[in-house]
Amino acid sequence: MNHGPGSHSDLVGFSIDLTVEEARRRAEVVAALGPDWDPVAVMREEAAAHALLYSGLDEEQQRVHAMLVAAGVLPGEGPGRASSA
Repeated sequence: MNHGPGSHSDLVGFSIDLTVEEARRRAEVVAALGPDWDPVAVMREEAAAHALLYSGLDEEQQRVHAMLVAAGVLPGEGPGRASSA
């Protein structure tokens, strides 16, 4: 066993709590978005854009779209997806 300099016995354990740093980072992100940022409006606009993007598909395109949603490649209308309501 090597107990000289550089051995594992010279290591000192420590831990860092990044909770305060993460809270500061999130506050900076929200501040950078500015006072006019409206998350509800953004979600509505995203839902409208999604509806427009996939509107007017012909039968074959609808079939491919449904297949891609079922495979998880594209988001469906389920949980985790912004609602247009």
